[in-house]
Amino acid sequence: MPVILDTDHLTILQQHDSRESERLWIRLAALPADDISTSIVSVQERMQGWLAYLNNAKKATEILFAYAELERLWHFIARMNVLSFTAEAQDRFDRFRKQKLRTRTLDLRIGCLALTTDSIVLTKNLRDFETIPGVRAEDWTL
Repeated sequence: MPVILDTDHLTILQQHDSRESERLWIRLAALPADDISTSIVSVQERMQGWLAYLNNAKKATEILFAYAELERLWHFIARMNVLSFTAEAQDRFDRFRKQKLRTRTLDLRIGCLALTTDSIVLTKNLRDFETIPGVRAEDWTL
């Protein structure tokens, strides 16, 4: 079964020294590499976070740190399968918005992408994803 790493699981994977990261890596190792992906939406979230940090950085150490983390993220993402946000996912998103689902925009986009690819969303944020009809979400860091 294909899985999509939500932004939080993507972040955890980069933290090689945490128990959560270790558990996640072990579970993912049991899957074929082609069944593991993240979404361009999660890439957007991670990049925006580091770009915001960089834009607010004043000290040289903060600027150097932000660029190093941005570069580290870039190299990490470059080795992953990144799913595009498709017209089909956008159509689902629009239908759910008309139904007035109370789900954060980026989570809803990831959920719609999971529905279009018949994937499980791996996330610590189960509550938000469970509000999206048909989306399967699991936390593999436990």
